[in-house]
Amino acid sequence: MTGAGPLAGLRVLEVGHILAGPYATMLLADLGAQVTKVEPPGGDLSRRVSDAYFASLNRSKRSVRLDLATEEGRARLHELVRGADALLVNLKPSAIRRFGLTYADLRPWNERLVCVALTGWGMDAGDDPAFDYVVQAATGVAALTGTPEGPPQLPGYSAADNSAGFAAALGLLAQVVSGRGGQIDVSLRDVMLSQLNYHAAAWLNDGTAPRRRGGAHAYYVPAQLFPAAEGHLALFITHDGFWRSLANEIGVSGFDTMAERAACREEVVAAVTKALAADTALGWEARLRPLGVPAAAVRTLPEALAGLPGAVVRAGGHRLIGSPFKVDGCEPPYDPPPGLGEHGDFVGDA
Repeated sequence: MTGAGPLAGLRVLEVGHILAGPYATMLLADLGAQVTKVEPPGGDLSRRVSDAYFASLNRSKRSVRLDLATEEGRARLHELVRGADALLVNLKPSAIRRFGLTYADLRPWNERLVCVALTGWGMDAGDDPAFDYVVQAATGVAALTGTPEGPPQLPGYSAADNSAGFAAALGLLAQVVSGRGGQIDVSLRDVMLSQLNYHAAAWLNDGTAPRRRGGAHAYYVPAQLFPAAEGHLALFITHDGFWRSLANEIGVSGFDTMAERAACREEVVAAVTKALAADTALGWEARLRPLGVPAAAVRTLPEALAGLPGAVVRAGGHRLIGSPFKVDGCEPPYDPPPGLGEHGDFVGDA
């Protein structure tokens, strides 16, 4: 038997669509918060993608269907706000203001309410479309991704939305812990710029512009993907002890210091590439891991999940990736995602 999650008793309202906001509140629900989705008459747009997609972002929540464009819908929202600790909204700024979803709007109904606005560019930056890939392009992330000779690229998952979801959840909890109500403004743009921390510092302080390196790290060498006799191997050699262990095992000499390896990047990469051709990626992983060398064979997601059965949970009829938070004595509820309006339907037939 497991105890209640650390956020048991926290009551969170969510108004939003698709990914960033729903992901943020699902993380809170996994930790025990009661999360109520306030959905429009047609429901969260992610319901139209697929049942599994919706479940991956909305397990263990309640659903109330309201039309916030009506006085009746807003009146019902105000009733919900009276009993809530926080409201997280993931809409464009004009909609957040039009529906009265800011702290200034809702303070008369709950002075201690924490309001989080999760937008693309910030509450004061307008309504320009701000989907994940657009933000990655606009902030320099795409320009850093790919090979030097190739075009900019995007990762194969929603990095900006997921990262912003984590940031929004953290901001919400920080204000709740303070004991004060108030407004939190989180944008996908600001989150992605924050994650370019050392790249931005190099440019702002030293005038060193970041550039594409095919996934290789800007400072550590070798820290990138390498072809092997079969498959590819990731190495991340951050200090000289790692290098000594790696070099001894693969038969490479020289380049003993971090500074020397950075100065001789091309020579180091060439030497390591040649040496790794002698075995498969899985073979090298098996040889290097016991030596403490940071190394991993590149796996597909199905291959990774096959080796991590504990990462997969069941929420109703869906198999999903479980919470990233492991709390002693607590097991997330992993309840199924809610049906539209399952916990309150105040708009009649859609």
